[in-house]
Amino acid sequence: MLQASTSPADDTPPVSALSPFRFPVFRSIWFASVASNLGGLIQTVGAAWMMTSIAKSADMVALVQTSVALPIVLLSLFAGAMADSLDRRKVMLGAQVFMLVVSTALTVCAWMGLITPWLLLMFTFLIGCGAAFNGPAWQASVGDMVPRAHLAGAVAINSMGFNIARSVGPAIGGAIVAAAGAAAAFAVNAASYIALIAVLSRWRPVRPPQLLPRETLGIAVAAGIRYVSMSPSIRRVLLRGAVFGMGASSIMALLPLVAKDLLTGGPLMYGLLLGAFGVGAVGGALSSARLRQRLSSEGLTRAACVAFAIAAAVTGVSNWSPLTVTMMMIAGASWVLALSTFNVSVQLSTPRWVVARALSLYQVTTFGGMAAGSWLWGVISESDGVRLALFAAALVMAICAALGLRLPLSESADLNLDPLRRWQAPETAVPVEARTGPVVITIEYRIREEDVLEFLAVMAERRRIRKRDGAMNWMLLRDLADPAVWVERYAAPTWLEYIRHNNRMTQEDADIPQRLHELHQGPGYPTVKRMIERQTGALPAGHVSTSHDLAEPLTDPSRSS
Repeated sequence: MLQASTSPADDTPPVSALSPFRFPVFRSIWFASVASNLGGLIQTVGAAWMMTSIAKSADMVALVQTSVALPIVLLSLFAGAMADSLDRRKVMLGAQVFMLVVSTALTVCAWMGLITPWLLLMFTFLIGCGAAFNGPAWQASVGDMVPRAHLAGAVAINSMGFNIARSVGPAIGGAIVAAAGAAAAFAVNAASYIALIAVLSRWRPVRPPQLLPRETLGIAVAAGIRYVSMSPSIRRVLLRGAVFGMGASSIMALLPLVAKDLLTGGPLMYGLLLGAFGVGAVGGALSSARLRQRLSSEGLTRAACVAFAIAAAVTGVSNWSPLTVTMMMIAGASWVLALSTFNVSVQLSTPRWVVARALSLYQVTTFGGMAAGSWLWGVISESDGVRLALFAAALVMAICAALGLRLPLSESADLNLDPLRRWQAPETAVPVEARTGPVVITIEYRIREEDVLEFLAVMAERRRIRKRDGAMNWMLLRDLADPAVWVERYAAPTWLEYIRHNNRMTQEDADIPQRLHELHQGPGYPTVKRMIERQTGALPAGHVSTSHDLAEPLTDPSRSS
């Protein structure tokens, strides 16, 4: 049985490029995931080749790639909500078993000669759905497998593993299809899930106790979107990721044309360039730990963007294959360094209760940028040539680097996003249930005139945290009769959501209530009142009074808010 990794508070080995491999859980799942990714790429090659033989339209061949990627864009946010609400291990296990079943069915249908173009697209779309649900859970689980100090290295190694599979997978897939047909490629993919299913079945991560009922899917999705929208550091990552994805997609989208038109080569040259990109990705992952010790997250991202821009521009003017191969290695290293930095920035800026949703939104924006970029570079190369498309992509990468001057990535390694755990649900004189609401909360402060500007500045951050964690209709009021009196007011849709809201405060947020308490000049802590809205007018016939109809304030003299 695989136990959870050593906790961040324990003694851990020194950070290096390969130090995450010292943790057995991460090591086992990583190797099994590489095998699964390799199988997936082999399956994609088999599907694309089979489509060329059973479909009359080239559009159907192109739709194979679309059917694999589309579920990631459509389902990632829902998958992230499930990964945050449920046991992530079980989500991954369920996704892998689902893909095994679908891949087995695809193999059987292919062997029996039952595959039609639309049936093949259906199977590949379903496999893509499984991958979409597996992705956020897997990425969010990395923080459960290795301590926080090793998270950046683990994410880089994950990216390295995928690029290793991408470098050799198409070649292996092509060889399998040539030797035994597309059905054999489908069978290899089905078998590739078995190792990961076995490892996940043995893993027993330590999960924190669930003290509150799980959120419904809709509420969980809304909470994830709200958290990201009210977190400036994560919004910056999403924007930079989208721009980078748009520019970086140029290499992979135009690589066949580079091999054919610029280097006058064939499939062998294309494979060589693809392999060079993969080698560069491995090198980038292995050098990431050393580079992170010398450069900030923003510095590393800018360097990767500039290096990729140079690689794209030089590729556009090069007719010499050794130079182009070198540029592909630089592009591969830049690809891994930038995307792993974005991924780590999201994870280190997000508490564990919402990390999968934040990662899924990052994935949607980055994949969306890649999809838009692939289409854009194809259009430009069709009308103006491959060289101009690569020059335009280099310009986009330069813009991504320049965005760091205005929208730099935050340094989040030292943030303590563990739950604050100071708040306790108060006793109320009026009976309340989980569904009781809406709940209105007011907090009264007495502030000296000379402290008003500082108070307003602190309240601006208070407002962001409140709304980020689920508060509704937040406002700040000043008493016209007594200017020293200020009232913070917000609402929660139900008593349960009010409890969730207060339990989401992190150690990093603790400074805000402390500063407000210091600014408060009244006796004791600021006065907190909790109230529920009531209906007015006559109650309808047969109505039974519930706690929803009560008007009494739910007051408590404690410091909780």
